Amino acid sequence: MRNQGIGSWPARRARKTPGRVAVVHEGRQITYGELHERVLRLAHALRGLGVRRGDRVAYLGPNHPAFVETLFAAGVLGAVFVPLNTRLAVPELAFNLSDSGAAVLVHTPSETASALDVRHRVPLDDYERLIAGAGGEPIDEPVSPGDPCMIMYTSGTTGRPKGAVLSHANITWNSVNVLVDIDVLADEATLVAAPLFHTAGLNMTCLPTLLKGGRVVLLGAFDPGRVLELIETERITQMFGVPTMFDAMAGHPRWAGTDLSSLRTLNCGGAPVPLRTIETYLRRGLDFSQGYGMTEASPGVLYLPAEQAVAKAGSAGVPHFFTDARVVRSDGRDAAPGEKGEILVQGPNVMTGYWGARPLVPGEWLRTGDVARLDEDGYAYIVDRVKDMFVSGGENVYPAEVEQVILEHPAVAECAVIGVPDAVWGEVGRAVVVLRPDAGAASVDLADDILGFLRGRLAKYKIPKSVVWAGTLPRTPSGKILKPALRDSRTTSGA
Repeated sequence: MRNQGIGSWPARRARKTPGRVAVVHEGRQITYGELHERVLRLAHALRGLGVRRGDRVAYLGPNHPAFVETLFAAGVLGAVFVPLNTRLAVPELAFNLSDSGAAVLVHTPSETASALDVRHRVPLDDYERLIAGAGGEPIDEPVSPGDPCMIMYTSGTTGRPKGAVLSHANITWNSVNVLVDIDVLADEATLVAAPLFHTAGLNMTCLPTLLKGGRVVLLGAFDPGRVLELIETERITQMFGVPTMFDAMAGHPRWAGTDLSSLRTLNCGGAPVPLRTIETYLRRGLDFSQGYGMTEASPGVLYLPAEQAVAKAGSAGVPHFFTDARVVRSDGRDAAPGEKGEILVQGPNVMTGYWGARPLVPGEWLRTGDVARLDEDGYAYIVDRVKDMFVSGGENVYPAEVEQVILEHPAVAECAVIGVPDAVWGEVGRAVVVLRPDAGAASVDLADDILGFLRGRLAKYKIPKSVVWAGTLPRTPSGKILKPALRDSRTTSGA
């Protein structure tokens, strides 16, 4: 087999476990043998549309078997897969399509998709007919591990989004890291409720499970009640989510009565898991493995196993097995334990470069833009984004550190801390707070209570000088809080 990329995975898995279920979606089961056949037919159909080696094939839609099949079919042809974020507006999607030069768009029918200009479109209404009418002969296109596999666009919190080019080797090595560190088993039943167009849903959960020969259960959109139902009926063993997803599950009426005994692994990313969330799940006999990653690293950088979730609460862990990371000061030297610095990452899972820009030099350390500190045991604690830090009275303040403490207040559902100008200190902190439904009305007294809660828990210079209330926090399509939008906002009311 000359294809050494992930497009060969369905064929390789089908020759080992053809009858084992690969994908489950809305009650429909697809075995590995069927997946291999469907991927081959789709590859022939895409070839009939003119797709050749190096061409880009985009996908727009919620989690669905067609997403996985399009990724693998592009890999069979040596083409490059471009997953598109369904939460983007038409101009943003149009930019990603134009920038990548995608000639084919596979999509669920929608007004958004209809508004996009692309040479060939394959709506899911026609998808099954297209596969059924295509040939199923083997395709043995030579694909090397270093060839581009997919272009994943970053959120673009400042300026235009950039397309991280991930090679077949990048994706494979990331999956190997997951298999080594998270102990994915062949009988895994992985629930993918996070969107596949994000790197964690696809590369940290779905693909490692399929590589190992487990069963992937796809959910079109996160719904806490439906997730709890599927955990019970599908005997789910593993799932990934961000803290707000796990909080929503624990707050759902089904939570107390749902049988969670099948769960072995709960992976959490996107932000440190609040201690109150950890304690809620521990009461059900469940604990979290946590990590830190970025699209440019496919995405795994750091990993904290579940057995360390309490002892190292707040930590993102140590580097994945085949990945290396450093925390460096502004002068480029390694930071001492307890000293803050920027995370650099290196390894076979780090992207080849950004689409249309110079490729990374082999062995080059990638700057993440994230600040961390290491403890004496080498465990990393993410402090904040470099660009979100502000200086108050000559002291560096990292908002994420302050936010984690504010989130421990029982009235607070969400919060973000930003720096605002101050005549005396240069800048001081302002907390933008979303209250929990049962917290009562926002008031000056409640704001004082929240700020008082921080005294003795944080250094005085880190404590915000004001609190403003918000109904929601502005976020990027990937769920990250948009700090620039908060700084520019004039809609919040202060206290």
